[in-house]
Amino acid sequence: MKIQVLGTGCARCKVLTANTEKAVQALGLAVAVEKVEDLREIMRLGVMTTPALLVDGKIRAAGKVLTADAVMDLLRS
Repeated sequence: MKIQVLGTGCARCKVLTANTEKAVQALGLAVAVEKVEDLREIMRLGVMTTPALLVDGKIRAAGKVLTADAVMDLLRS
């Protein structure tokens, strides 16, 4: 599983990253949360609104800060 948080480093992006890391830890997943801050790479991945959460290359959320519980629900499905 590949988990990426896309954002330019704003406060909302940092909160989503922290919540995603909490969710990964709570679920006991042995994966790293990759932060993507390069604007060109974010656009190449098809994201126009940050922060965004990608799981295995698929956009699962964009433009909102998910709670750790919401991230856990996404990772379970």
